[in-house]
Amino acid sequence: MSPGRREALTRRIRLLVAATLAYNTVEAVVALTAGTLASSTALVGFGLDSVVEVSSAAAVAWQFPASDHAVREARERRALHVVAVSFSALAAYVAFDAVRALTGAGEAEHSVPGIVIAALSLAVMPFLSAARRRAGRELGSASAVADSKQTLLCTYLSAVLLVGLVLNATLGWSWADPLAALAIAGVAVREGRDAWRGEGCCAPTGAVVPSGGGRTDEGCGCCA
Repeated sequence: MSPGRREALTRRIRLLVAATLAYNTVEAVVALTAGTLASSTALVGFGLDSVVEVSSAAAVAWQFPASDHAVREARERRALHVVAVSFSALAAYVAFDAVRALTGAGEAEHSVPGIVIAALSLAVMPFLSAARRRAGRELGSASAVADSKQTLLCTYLSAVLLVGLVLNATLGWSWADPLAALAIAGVAVREGRDAWRGEGCCAPTGAVVPSGGGRTDEGCGCCA
C-alpha cells in the first residue's frame, strides 16, 4: 500500500471515529437519562453500551498516530483488549440488573425518548459500521475492524431494545424490558470474547496470508 493511500485511510477512519464518538455521546446521555427515569434495564444497558462504544473508538484513535510498526502493533493489542474488557463489564452489569428486574425488583415504565433513540440508532449505525469496516480491512487494522463490529452490534442492540420498549409501551409487557437487556448482555459477551481473541481482519484486502495463518474472508487475511 502506498503511503498516500495509507494516510487517506487513516484520515477516513479518524473522521468516522469522530462521528461515532459524537453520536454515541448523545446516545449515551439520552439512553441513560431515559432509562433511569423509566427504571428500564434495557435502556440503561443500551446507554452503557454507548459509553463502551466511545471508549472503544477512543482506543482505536489513540493507536493510529504511532509511526513505528512495533509500537502500533502493541497499541493495537491493547486497543482490542480495551474493547473486550469493556464488553465483559457491560455484560456482567446488565445481566445482573436484568435478573434482578425479572425477580420482581421493579417494573420498567414506558419511555418515548427511549423508543426514539433506539429507532434513530437503528437507522444510523449500519452506515457507520460498514464504512469503518471497509477502511479497516483495507488498512489491515484488526482493532478498527473489531470496533466496526462493535458499531454493528449497536444496530442489533437498537433493534432488540426497540422491540422491548414497544412491547412494553403498547401491550404492557414489562418483562420484555429485562429480556431485551439479557439479549444485550449475551451479544456483548460474544463480541467481548471475539475482541479478546483478536478475531478481526489483520491483513489488508488482497494480502497473502502465510501458511497456517488462518482463514481468509473476502480477500482479507484473518489471523488465527
